[in-house]
Amino acid sequence: MQGLELDWVCVTWDADFRFARTKWSGHSFKSSKWQNVNKDDRRTYLRNAYRVLLTRARQGMVICVPPGDETDPTRAPAFYDPTFDYLEGVGLPVL
Repeated sequence: MQGLELDWVCVTWDADFRFARTKWSGHSFKSSKWQNVNKDDRRTYLRNAYRVLLTRARQGMVICVPPGDETDPTRAPAFYDPTFDYLEGVGLPVL
């Protein structure tokens, strides 16, 4: 996507890169659960992937953070709610 610009962008934020307490954390889905990304280069790659996604829009962007599902441990609301709260807290309007 490097160099690609789009008029309008919709990004769905998943639990692979989430805000937790005071910092961002990277996760990888393996087998049937999320695991922490511990290697610095993989964390950097994941952070940069979201940076690239968030810098492609020329006119506007919608970021969708799913609500999670309490019945599915791989999509727990605790994975998504802090990210939603962070984005709202920095001034992104909620639609």
